[in-house]
Amino acid sequence: MKTHYVVTDLDGTLLRSDAILSPFAKEAVNKALDQGIVMSYATARSYKSSTVVVGDVKWKYPMVLYNGALLFDPIEMKKLDGAFLSALLTDQVIRLGKTFGLSPLWFALDDHNEERVLHEPLQRKGELQFVASRPNDTRFRELPELIYSDQYQTLILTYIGPKEELEPLEKAIRNQFNDAVHLHFMPDNYIADHYFLEVSHPKANKRDGLLMWAKHMSCSPEDIVVFGDNLNDIGLFEAAGTKIAVANAQPELKAMADRTIESNSEDGVAKYVLGLLEA
Repeated sequence: MKTHYVVTDLDGTLLRSDAILSPFAKEAVNKALDQGIVMSYATARSYKSSTVVVGDVKWKYPMVLYNGALLFDPIEMKKLDGAFLSALLTDQVIRLGKTFGLSPLWFALDDHNEERVLHEPLQRKGELQFVASRPNDTRFRELPELIYSDQYQTLILTYIGPKEELEPLEKAIRNQFNDAVHLHFMPDNYIADHYFLEVSHPKANKRDGLLMWAKHMSCSPEDIVVFGDNLNDIGLFEAAGTKIAVANAQPELKAMADRTIESNSEDGVAKYVLGLLEA
């Protein structure tokens, strides 16, 4: 019997638009895993944040987290691989942001490989809403000022704000650092009229994250079916053999897809995965 390898995005793809995994999708994914489909996810979320929304699934294969910055083993609960922004670049990006009056959420691993989110006192709407959506999250640490420390390995520096507020910083980072960093600049799924600007290592993207996953799973990227909806899933589509867009996907992603299925709100991914059991 052929082994099916599947990697899906979460928000806007496997999850419904309210960031909920439907009972149907939960049952479908658990059934797929139980019957031998090698399935996992690639997300901008952390392990903690992702398990809040999909923790009822019995995941057992490595997860691509932080848009490819971290490959994590959910069974052994440990880092398998990763792409971390250097100390120098972390410090330089934080300093550049401050010239625009902006300070990021600094997602990092501490010296015990525990996830941390460091930030200065929060005042802006998007940041406050983002943190409020993660109540009792022990990763968050408020500091009087963000100053780089080699105690941390940088996963992502994330700026949250209206597009017109973040665009000048995005251009400045692109001009100053060029290919030394990887940038994601995209609308947020849950905060109205807000964008995420994420700065990370050049290999901290879903394309290289999928290649890491394939290496650890001893499979070819050509053997993997991927699902996505947003611009940060372009890398998944570039690397995988079979590319599936949900109906609510961005036009750029649909143009790359081998097939477009039902939307996230219609559990298109779950239905497709169930179909693999019959293939």
